[in-house]
Amino acid sequence: MKPLKKAVLPVAGFGTRFLPATKAVAKEMLPVVDRPLIQYAVDEARAAGIEQFCFITGRGKTAIVEHFDIAYELEKSLEERNKADILAELRGLAVTPGSIVTVRQQVPMGLGHAIWCARAFVGDDPFAIILPDDLMQCETSCVAQLAEAYRETGGNVVAIEEVPMERVNKYGVLDIEKDMGRLVSVKGLVEKPPVDKAPSNLTIIGRYVLMPEVMTHLSKLEKGAGGEVQLTDSMAKLIGSQPFHGLRYEGRRFDCGDKLGFLEAQIAFALDRPELAPAVRGFLDRYR
Repeated sequence: MKPLKKAVLPVAGFGTRFLPATKAVAKEMLPVVDRPLIQYAVDEARAAGIEQFCFITGRGKTAIVEHFDIAYELEKSLEERNKADILAELRGLAVTPGSIVTVRQQVPMGLGHAIWCARAFVGDDPFAIILPDDLMQCETSCVAQLAEAYRETGGNVVAIEEVPMERVNKYGVLDIEKDMGRLVSVKGLVEKPPVDKAPSNLTIIGRYVLMPEVMTHLSKLEKGAGGEVQLTDSMAKLIGSQPFHGLRYEGRRFDCGDKLGFLEAQIAFALDRPELAPAVRGFLDRYR
């Protein structure tokens, strides 16, 4: 079994649900408390032993890459002003030179197409997929939980959670073969099914560990739900030839592609910071 060392992060979307804020700023650069969504995603992956990253970018997304560059002038200024704590934090977030590559998705044809754009990066290796819109608050990194499940099962694993049946038409939904509690074996996947045809209410969130063979199916660029190339459709074609499981991860997910989810994440992550929590609780009382 090959070790899990690669991650693909699709970051080419327009962020239309957050306009006008995202007119000139990539949605992945929107901050939760004091760091952008893309930083949380990379930190989560690094906690799982991921060493190589591929950002699937689009026009106007250069700030994402620049965020992980070394800002010499800024660091020099912090050093001269004796801001040692801030400087140490910045340097602690730095990634190894050469560990990030970018690929341009010229045409928005769906998540499956975005992942297919990373085929040269993936090669013959297993890889994680991280959607930065889904911000995870977990004691053990969600990707690390998936990596453990991958080592345990030897195949594809997706993070899953239960949603009310009336909302299943917004997600990729699992058709379950066997429910083992923490893990479920999967016999089928359906992307955004009608509520009355959904096989379960177990849905895929934005964390995956997939085998490289998914690229063979993605390369056909077959359009599915919404007229887009759906990742779920190609994942479904792996079932039967490779192990495929869903993992009930431990933690909380915040949908930061949604305004209410983004606002809740601000509060939750601020309350998780000892230096901020008392003041945040204090001002929240004024809005009861």
